[in-house]
Amino acid sequence: MDGPQGPEGRATLARAQARFQQGDYAAAEALFSAYIRQCACAAAAGGPGGKCSPEDLATAYNNRGQIKYLRVDFYEAMDDYTSAIEVQPSFEVPYYNRGLILYRLGCFDDALEDFKKVLDLNPGFQDAIVSLKQTILDKEEKQRRNY
Repeated sequence: MDGPQGPEGRATLARAQARFQQGDYAAAEALFSAYIRQCACAAAAGGPGGKCSPEDLATAYNNRGQIKYLRVDFYEAMDDYTSAIEVQPSFEVPYYNRGLILYRLGCFDDALEDFKKVLDLNPGFQDAIVSLKQTILDKEEKQRRNY
């Protein structure tokens, strides 16, 4: 039986990435979900070679979250970004992605925390610098208007 880190698992992830890059989001989402399930089953079985690399699993969650974000399924996307963070806490991209959604939802304090975390992990992340500044400005404006 092939685990997620074996040839079949790596092929599933590679196909998912290719479909994602091509903009075939429905197929990509199905493949990312299949890879995530393979990882969960392998972890539950505890078999040799059954562990997914944290990088691959976090990328699968993050990219599936991107697809959900594009569909405006914000809460489902945030769940995937949070899963990516849990798997690989040093991966700054899902913090940034989750921060963008929190910002759009008007949850400025939570967005600030995510953007600050991105910059702790990667001080040169330009989009996070811009987003952090904008979130601070919008939070101040919201406080000025008292709502």
